[in-house]
Amino acid sequence: MSTPTPVPVTPETIRDVPKVLLHDHLDGGLRPGTVVELAEASGYRGLPTTDPAALGVWFREAADSGSLERYLETFAHTCGVMQDQDALVRVAAECAQDLAADGVVYAEVRYAPELFTEHGLDLPTIVETVQAGFREGERRAAADGRTVRIGTLLCAMRQNARASEIAELAVRYRDAGVVGFDIAGPEAGFPPTRTLDAFDYLRRENAHFTIHAGEAFGLPSIWEAIQHCGAERLGHGVRIIDDITVDGDGKAHLGPLASYVRDRRIPLEMCPSSNLQTGAATSIGEHPFGLLADLRFRVTVNTDNRLMSGCTVTSELAALVDAFGYGWADLRRFTINAMKSAFIGFDERLAIIDDVIKPAYAPLVGDWRASRPTAPAGRPAPR
Repeated sequence: MSTPTPVPVTPETIRDVPKVLLHDHLDGGLRPGTVVELAEASGYRGLPTTDPAALGVWFREAADSGSLERYLETFAHTCGVMQDQDALVRVAAECAQDLAADGVVYAEVRYAPELFTEHGLDLPTIVETVQAGFREGERRAAADGRTVRIGTLLCAMRQNARASEIAELAVRYRDAGVVGFDIAGPEAGFPPTRTLDAFDYLRRENAHFTIHAGEAFGLPSIWEAIQHCGAERLGHGVRIIDDITVDGDGKAHLGPLASYVRDRRIPLEMCPSSNLQTGAATSIGEHPFGLLADLRFRVTVNTDNRLMSGCTVTSELAALVDAFGYGWADLRRFTINAMKSAFIGFDERLAIIDDVIKPAYAPLVGDWRASRPTAPAGRPAPR
């Protein structure tokens, strides 16, 4: 019997395997052509150009400043064209379609409802409209032969004072596809403890939440997010590397916070290309992802803002493969890390891991363990 030819790890083959995405901003993932068309329909006049190709380049270059604050300014244009229900449905539906086309089978997409109220929409209407758009996108993807499930994270902007209101909204709609809560926006000067009441409320309501921490600001933001606020995941978390030292022999020494994050298996929602743009890393090859993965932190691979970074989950994984020489077993590990860390039910997560992810990777890694073991009657299968 001949040995199967190994499948090379290329962007084309990576696109074909199932992927999981935990950190993707709805208003950071519009198609450039959609931005142009929505601007024309709504009368928005602020775009730097109405040529879709040139606009896509502009977003990437404007975001490539090395500053988180400058990076965030690009969202004035995307949010500016997302102020009515038709626009929100279209953007959400296209998001689901685009992720499905990239091989994503489960994604948690986040947005801040408070950013879409300029033309009079109220917060419940915004949430219901975006949810309708995601469901439409899932239906369109299914019609194209691809299955994707979108869970929603509602963000509060940390520089504003609406966190408790948005947290209550997340709980209100958690049976309608809203799976969790987040705070986003500039970290410096706006520590997560400013919104402690919101996190206390979410814990009382048994609701899930992640916190942007350790991107532009350092270890104190991570410590506050975990120890004061109780974050289940860290949005980015890349600055945890500041609590790790590597000696001349290449041996890594973890400080108390890094040890806690690793030991508690706190997921890191890492976004390599975005980190280069905001100055959290200087190159993919020097990105802390490599060391953190080697040290067995629960790293996950994410896009952050597909428009601003000109990226997909496939391109992010491919860049890591080029930089660190990862193979299929590594990509499977990162994918399962993400699915284990999702904010949906345990049975739902396990079904996607066992029925979708493992079977797809099994022929690529030659792993007999990818098939489900048979358990004795009345006992669960070992895991």
